[in-house]
Amino acid sequence: MADEEIPFDTELRRRVVANLARHSRVTVALGDRRPAAVAILLVADEAGRSAFVLTRRASKLADHPGQFALPGGRIEEGESAVEAALRETTEEVGLRLPAESVLGVLDDYVTRSGFVITPIVAWGGASPQLVADPAEVARIFRVPLADLEHPAIPELRTIPESERPVISLPLVDTHIHAPTASVLFQMREVAIHGRTMRVDGYEEPVWAWR
Repeated sequence: MADEEIPFDTELRRRVVANLARHSRVTVALGDRRPAAVAILLVADEAGRSAFVLTRRASKLADHPGQFALPGGRIEEGESAVEAALRETTEEVGLRLPAESVLGVLDDYVTRSGFVITPIVAWGGASPQLVADPAEVARIFRVPLADLEHPAIPELRTIPESERPVISLPLVDTHIHAPTASVLFQMREVAIHGRTMRVDGYEEPVWAWR
């Protein structure tokens, strides 16, 4: 299916909902870690193709400046992961979505920087008005889902610091690393293809461990 267009239609939404409903989600106890949530927003791109929203973080941010990421952030006290993901979507890319837009949830992912990330898959619509908050987001991308089908995805490499392979995805003329890479790869496998696949075996690059 490499480079094959995936129609953005009700059939895609039905398939993603069904696949996520069948997925036996892995949850992780927080312990001394902090909870966070990210949104995988399924939208149509400028050419009408099925896509997801990716951002590049503002260069002046204290944490992970300039990195590529999904809309998201810390879960505030009293919030659910879904509420946090939808709030962050509004704050970062200007897209206000109702709870009914949520299609399902993927596995929790533990980061080296001390977070447990819960990925929320949501339907962003065919004509989303995306407006970056310049304090947090330098640029917004709508990346075709078909790009995730490239035979070079995923790229795995070994490092002396970990027994787990570092995962990256060649997208938007760069390499997207974990945790974003892990979350997107699981989304492709589980939500799009209905396959069982876990991401806790994939590592982040050492520079992201802080």
